Amino acid sequence: MVSATQQTERRRSIRARKAGTKTAKARAKSGTPAFAVHPEGYDPKAPDAKPAKSE
Repeated sequence: MVSATQQTERRRSIRARKAGTKTAKARAKSGTPAFAVHPEGYDPKAPDAKPAKSE
């Protein structure tokens, strides 16, 4: 039989490891949040604009 201290420390370590696993999994599965690639007022002739596809 283990001592009460050992048992408590073991339980604490298990709890610390498991803390946040559900939310961490949910965040990982949700992926990258949506964000505006070309916001309103975007100028396609701006210096940082991607070049147009030429077919």
